[in-house]
Amino acid sequence: MIPFLFRRLLQGLAILFMVATVTFALIHAAPGEPFAAQLEDARFTPEMSATLRRQYGLDAPLTTQYARFLTQLVRGDLGNSLSQHQPVRAILAQALPRTLVLMSAALAAGFALGVVTGAAQAARAGTRLDRVAGRISVALSALPDFWLALALMLVFAMRLRWFPVSGMFDQTMHEYMSPMGKLRDVAWHLVLPATTLALIIGAVVARHQRQALVDILPEDFVRSARAKGVRERTVVMRHALRNALLPTITLLGLALPALVGGAVIIENIFGWPGMGRVALDAIAARDYPVVLGTTMVGSLLVVLGSLFADLLSAVVDPRLRRG
Repeated sequence: MIPFLFRRLLQGLAILFMVATVTFALIHAAPGEPFAAQLEDARFTPEMSATLRRQYGLDAPLTTQYARFLTQLVRGDLGNSLSQHQPVRAILAQALPRTLVLMSAALAAGFALGVVTGAAQAARAGTRLDRVAGRISVALSALPDFWLALALMLVFAMRLRWFPVSGMFDQTMHEYMSPMGKLRDVAWHLVLPATTLALIIGAVVARHQRQALVDILPEDFVRSARAKGVRERTVVMRHALRNALLPTITLLGLALPALVGGAVIIENIFGWPGMGRVALDAIAARDYPVVLGTTMVGSLLVVLGSLFADLLSAVVDPRLRRG
């Protein structure tokens, strides 16, 4: 297990290095200029612009800036925001927990929904339930996440008024609520954005879980359980499903990059104050340190999630530890 873990850690570090390099190159090659808002002000002189660029080290050659960025990154220093004038770590310390709440809720709900749906389809393969659920899964997985988010907002927030339209909590009453009331308030605002991501994740997981169970159900140990008189539901959920979870566990590592990218769009649609909103605001402001910081933290989450999925897969199937 130790050599397996060491190889995965090395691969993760290599991925982080490539992400850092590519992101640094792209953000500096993109059109636009830091302090663009100030440059539009007639009172903002070229001398003031030069002073700011010198203060933040933007007047140095790109190779020097890149070397300084990597050195700071190794020390865990993400630099200072050009637009918010505070350390990037402080900005992300506020936004990251909010994104983790959204991603955790969506991931847990999506995988639970996908596993249960896939198991129900496999147990009734070829029936009308299987066909209808399969078509719904294909449709959901093909829908753009922003379209699904807007549809849920239109129906459940604007028409039915069951859930709030945007935000993480009630701006007016949240501070006056009890601790349990604050928790319910955040959970109520979380429903629509988390449901959007969970439906897309669940649709993909259901298709893979169904196919994995369909391949497992004809096996000898499943037929033996049926011959002993075990109920079909117990055969599927306790005997077959346990052996069909490996593809689903592998999906966990594949779902995280899509989830991180989807969270950027969903957070902005629903006004969820997480890393996605911070990243888009930083891109609009050409705030290089914040863009690089959010990208690196997002990449780190994907690498750690993929590592966790690899470890789970290795625990389930020891043969993978040699890979």
